Amino acid sequence: MEKDIPAIMQVMVAGRGIMLDSGNLDQWPEGYPTEAMIRADIGPGYGKVMEQEGRVVAYFACIPSPDPTYSVIDGGVWLDDEKPYYVIHRIASFPEVHGVFRTMMNWLDGITDNIRIDTHRDNRIMQHNLAKYGFRYCGIIHIASGAERLAYQRLR
Repeated sequence: MEKDIPAIMQVMVAGRGIMLDSGNLDQWPEGYPTEAMIRADIGPGYGKVMEQEGRVVAYFACIPSPDPTYSVIDGGVWLDDEKPYYVIHRIASFPEVHGVFRTMMNWLDGITDNIRIDTHRDNRIMQHNLAKYGFRYCGIIHIASGAERLAYQRLR
């Protein structure tokens, strides 16, 4: 997957563009995610690509718990705070690619029944997908920069 890093970085730029076009101006600042972050995802096998006709068209990271960012939640509680979970980060695709969230969820259904994810308050596209796939809002978490994110969990 090392060979896919240049293509993944193009997907990240496209994903940032989708966010900007939809009014989500602050979730991914210029240069996020970095190539080093993608390499850190890929090294242990957490980074996942989706391809169409041999071309990388989407990316996400699926990371097993615990995630220290999720250790404190404000204004709510996790649906389950005992069982192991997976966290999804850095979902992105080219704008012309559809069904990425559905494909990701179908894959995740085969490996876990406990998923956590967070998103920016302005990321209406992600919030729509989370509601559609049965995620429940649990509260606010704070990422490393101190910025708040809306936190969700799905148990099956």
